[in-house]
Order: sequence, then C-alpha cells, then structure tokens
Amino acid sequence: MRARTPYKVFRVAALVVVVLALLAPLAWMVAASLKTNVDIYNPDKAIVFTPTWDNYDKVLQQANYVQFIVNSLWVAFAATALSILLGVPAAYSMSRFSMRRSALVVLMARIIPAVSLLVPWYYVFSNLKMVGGFTVLILSHMFVSLPLIVYIMMGYFDGLPLELEESAMVDGLTPIGAFRRITLPLSTPGIATAGILSFIFSWNNFMFALVLSSADTKTLPVAIFDFVGYASIDWGGLMAASTVVTLPIMLIALFAQKYVVSGLTAGATKG
Repeated sequence: MRARTPYKVFRVAALVVVVLALLAPLAWMVAASLKTNVDIYNPDKAIVFTPTWDNYDKVLQQANYVQFIVNSLWVAFAATALSILLGVPAAYSMSRFSMRRSALVVLMARIIPAVSLLVPWYYVFSNLKMVGGFTVLILSHMFVSLPLIVYIMMGYFDGLPLELEESAMVDGLTPIGAFRRITLPLSTPGIATAGILSFIFSWNNFMFALVLSSADTKTLPVAIFDFVGYASIDWGGLMAASTVVTLPIMLIALFAQKYVVSGLTAGATKG
C-alpha cells in the first residue's frame, strides 16, 4: 500500500492538471463574456471585476442571434433525424447479413476528410441553385453524420444476440417485425449515442456553413465571426457569442454521457 501511494498522488495530480488545462479556457471565455472590452485588456480585472450583461444583450438582440440559434437547431435536428432514419436500418442490414463490402464503403466515407469535398459540393449545388438554402446544409452534414451512425450502430447490433430475433420469428414475427419489436428497442442506447454525436457535429460545424450558407441560413459558428473586423475585434461580444454556442452542447454532453459511454462500449462484449 505504501508503494502505491506515490502513484496515486501522481495520478490525482495529473488528473487535476488535465482538468484545469481543459477548463481554464472555458472559464476565461465565460468571464470575458461578462466584462467590457476595457476590462478584458486590463490585467487588474482578470479575476475581480464588475459583471455586465451588455455583451449578451448585444448578441441576443442587436446581432439577431435568436434566428441563428433557430437555424443551428433546425440543421442539427434535421441532419441527425434523417441520418438515424437511414443509418440504423443500413447498419442492421450490414451487421446481420455480413455486408462487408458495404461496410468498407461506409468506413472509407468515414475516413475521407469532408473538407476535401467542399469544392465539388459547391460546384454541384451551385449549378443546381441550392447553395444558400437549408437543404444543402442538411445534406452536407448528413454526409459526415450518416457514416458515423452506421459505424456506431454496426458495433452495437453485432453485440446483440441473434437468438432473440430467431425466437421472435419462431413465435410468428417477420424479420422486419423482429427488428421493429425486439432489436430496435434494445438498441436505444446505441441510437442515443449516435444521435448525440451527430447533433454535436452539426451544431459545431463551421466550414460547411461558411461555404454553403447564406445570410438567412447562417448558423451560430459562422455568425460568431461577425464580431471579428478588419481593424478590431469585439472580444466581449465574441466571447458572449462563443458561450452561447458552447454551453448548450456541453449541457447535452453532460446529461447524456451515460448513453454515450454505454453505446460506444456496447460492441466490445460480443459473445
């Protein structure tokens, strides 16, 4: 026990350092969002300062950020819902019928950097007169979300006993009925995991929206850069806007972490 004490102390100290390193930028962001631009540049106001909500008023009222929040929610929810609707049956088919070539295609789509496809996408969608609409944003997000959902759900379905479906079919259910009544309810943690990760990707995505959106369909990550000018940067407004983008997704990840952990580890216990 004495020999292990230094190791425990080192582990706790390393954990504290890592947590502080991760939380320090977030703490500075939230603190800066409650300061004026003068206080942000003043070292004496780094810790002790008078909070102000002017930056949030500027973000939520003057900059029309409510509309940008609605845009981000619509794109993230639509892309996630459509990806789950298509990805879950596809993952089930690849898992149960050993469609390894299709699984390889999905894996390749997961590996290919989506940014490399932005120029072809823009060329195709601009010729179709779709650039600037919500449809092109949802489709571009689905290109990344769909392979992710299929990849996660394949591992989850591999971990579910096939005997459950066979027993259901012996009792008179069709293969589709067994999937709908037996497999699908059991796969809820995996679907929740895939949906959460897909939503987080869509909410945080910047590059796709920057290239394919318009002023009316702009999402929050792109709208943040309205506070960055050529001559100066409104740091208070920028930090308030960044807080508006970051805190909701952090709360979602915090309350849904048990689903994420269980879903990501589900395929590890097969057999």
